[in-house]
Amino acid sequence: MYALIRIILIPSLLLIFTGCFRPKRYLIESAYSMDQQPNAPDYSNSAHWATLPDRQDAADLIPRKSAYIDQQSTAKVDVFFIHPTLYAAKPEGNQSWNADVNDARINARVDSNSIINQATVFNGSGRIYSPRYRQAHYSVFVTKDTAARDQALALAYSDVKKAFEYYLRHYNKNRPIIIASHSQGSIHAIRLIQDFFDGKELQAQLVAAYLIGRPISKGTFKYISPIETPGQAGTFASWCTFKKGYHPEKGFFQEGPTIVSTNPLLWNTSDAYASRSLHRGGVGLNFKFRKKLTDAQNHNGLLWISKPRVPFGFLLPIKNWHVADINMFYGNLRENVALQVENYFKTHSTR
Repeated sequence: MYALIRIILIPSLLLIFTGCFRPKRYLIESAYSMDQQPNAPDYSNSAHWATLPDRQDAADLIPRKSAYIDQQSTAKVDVFFIHPTLYAAKPEGNQSWNADVNDARINARVDSNSIINQATVFNGSGRIYSPRYRQAHYSVFVTKDTAARDQALALAYSDVKKAFEYYLRHYNKNRPIIIASHSQGSIHAIRLIQDFFDGKELQAQLVAAYLIGRPISKGTFKYISPIETPGQAGTFASWCTFKKGYHPEKGFFQEGPTIVSTNPLLWNTSDAYASRSLHRGGVGLNFKFRKKLTDAQNHNGLLWISKPRVPFGFLLPIKNWHVADINMFYGNLRENVALQVENYFKTHSTR
């Protein structure tokens, strides 16, 4: 009977917190060829943006059972959000190692998973701009073909960079900026910050960078430091979430004393324990808001948590909580973003 209960309930329990699409993963084995990649997006075309603040879209939503409000219409800062990998199925049409920004099914996955469960964190404090881009296929994270991996990620970043440059020219108008991202999106966001912010004039407009779901080594940035105090403007935060006691296999995830890990319940990189009483809420299935789900503690570059406290939560077999890096800590993130914005304007009172 216990085994039957696990079979019936575990799929639903996984959805409660991941809130993210988990496609059947297909591994590409063909060599990389630019002739097989889709056409570049045109960022003057609003259809090539997943979210824009002056139109109605998924970024306007707020979690069920929460008191949050979408305040993009009055926000004083912008958020440039780069979504994670939602392209993992067998390529179709003109797609191969990179996705087509005109693929309606992939776009729907981006909107219903990443935009709703991740990007909406920021709609209480910023105007959200999130480009569609020729994201690299999931295969880049497991392939032994490093040339294909590098070319696919480079093409994806070229779109992100182009979108950001278009945003600067046409939308920004010297407003403060938050850079936010998850997983593959954080790979591109790191490069974006290195190219446009780190030690450059635009750094003065950087409110914060939330580079989540990707290990970041100390020294990645020369002039931008990890956050060590809640609301410390001009800093970056980064973490990768795992079950307490779990050590991931080497590859995409890394651990060690050189990896920056932010505890989103404390907003510092210490190894201090934070109890679930500090957890402000997370979202998952049906975009429902749930409070005091879990504790958190940094360990050797990883963020360790206990099993979330939900009905039948003891059945959850998850050890790698990567897909829930953001929505697990939705409430804490939302509060910290607001504090970052407030403190940014306190230290930039001449703006």
